[in-house]
Amino acid sequence: MAGTGSFAGRVALVTGGGAGMGRAAAVAFAREGARVVVADVDMAGGDETVRLIAAEGSEALFVRTDVADAGAVEAMVHAAETAYGRLDCAFNNAGINEEHGPLTDCTEAQWDRILGVNLKGTWLCMKYEIPLMARSGGGAIVNNASVVGLVGSRGTPAYVASKHGILGLTKAAALDHAKEGIRVNAVCPGAIYTPMYVRREGADPEHDARIAAGIPLGRLGQPEDVARAVQWLCAGESSFVTGEHIVVDGGETV
Repeated sequence: MAGTGSFAGRVALVTGGGAGMGRAAAVAFAREGARVVVADVDMAGGDETVRLIAAEGSEALFVRTDVADAGAVEAMVHAAETAYGRLDCAFNNAGINEEHGPLTDCTEAQWDRILGVNLKGTWLCMKYEIPLMARSGGGAIVNNASVVGLVGSRGTPAYVASKHGILGLTKAAALDHAKEGIRVNAVCPGAIYTPMYVRREGADPEHDARIAAGIPLGRLGQPEDVARAVQWLCAGESSFVTGEHIVVDGGETV
């Protein structure tokens, strides 16, 4: 319920909060007492996340946001400050993957769009979140870097480049803003069963089983698996952790 839990009195912002890992993180923050700003380009999905949070007895605000648009990101953070007066946690999760071919097939438009949302979008979010967090006395940011921020993957050159870039950006921001009491870390999810996963892999239980068979823990990840890692990175228990990443992939990259 609102007002209780390990995030009571704190404000969390989640981009890409209309579905999947973003929705799971937003609901998880709310269950632990945070007031949550849910951002997404998908109004219906964002409104549904807010409804789910309200059903838990917690408070949330939806802000339609294209993270590749500096004005929209600035407005998103301003909306958080106007509504709640502070910002303590952010999960910069919004991302896209619209490629299905080798590097030579990637068009300039695809490259610009994917890097614009994934990498530029993460930079823009931090650019506007960090000053508000500093005015709030500090905070914790978690960026979604994916396991392809650590390894290569066939058929997605721009996506892989964007996620590698997010890890570098995370480290740079962690160093630049540590003295302001702001910690910046990343999560690297593997095969997580989300709407993005279904769009890329298809809704095929046999295909899912083949992917799960290659994961040491023997299953696909769930959005809640990632949400728990995000919560830990934003909680006091991780107060001496910054510039790092947590891999949430069931051991696949091991």
